[in-house]
Amino acid sequence: MLTAVRGALAFLTRLPVGGGEAGWDAFRTTPAAFVVAGYVVGGLAALPLLVPVPVPTVAALYLATLYLVTGVTHVDGLADCGDAAAAHGVDDRRSALKDSRTGVGGVLVVGLVLLALAFGALGVAGAGPRIAARLVLATEVSAKVGMATLAALGTPGHEGLGSAVVGEAEAAALLPVVAAAVPAVLLAPTGSAPALVVALTAGPAVALLVGRWATNHLGGVTGDALGAANELARVVALHAGVIAWTLW
Repeated sequence: MLTAVRGALAFLTRLPVGGGEAGWDAFRTTPAAFVVAGYVVGGLAALPLLVPVPVPTVAALYLATLYLVTGVTHVDGLADCGDAAAAHGVDDRRSALKDSRTGVGGVLVVGLVLLALAFGALGVAGAGPRIAARLVLATEVSAKVGMATLAALGTPGHEGLGSAVVGEAEAAALLPVVAAAVPAVLLAPTGSAPALVVALTAGPAVALLVGRWATNHLGGVTGDALGAANELARVVALHAGVIAWTLW
């Protein structure tokens, strides 16, 4: 598992963990490694929420920390999927995925997602440090559970990075994924468990929708679709957690 986690961190973040070919091969067949990496990313991204500064500053620091840790690879996948969604026909959509230029569809979807994430960060920062940090952690774990779900259940698209990850593990590999996500709720402060559960379940639901769209419109789950699922799942999970915390 340790080797697989190193491979996951090398794939999902900019952290200097090494990993090499052995880490990559172990990661491809161990979906639970996505979740463990989610704890690392979420834990680092949550640190600014513990700093006693104004809420807007906390939100800005959260965004900056998040993308310093993860880089922009998944955002690039989101942009490519946005361009593909704006195209007509499978061939045009696949061409859009391979085009290094970002079109109107990509700019629009990335702008909307980043704006929604910023508003979500403002909302979660207003919940107080203890709750906010746990919600951010649960949100990141949720996004990675979504990616793991697509990797285990999805059908690979065209040959590329995504096809090297998707379909390499059986559906039974999702049991360790669920088990790895449980601690994100067990350590919840009194009264916050419902919000964390909502956040954790929102990510996989969004990822499955992205996977269905990719299968129907791209011919399978590609690396870009995995990246898009991660970014969209994070936003939806964060807002869902904040809404649940506000209501309950």
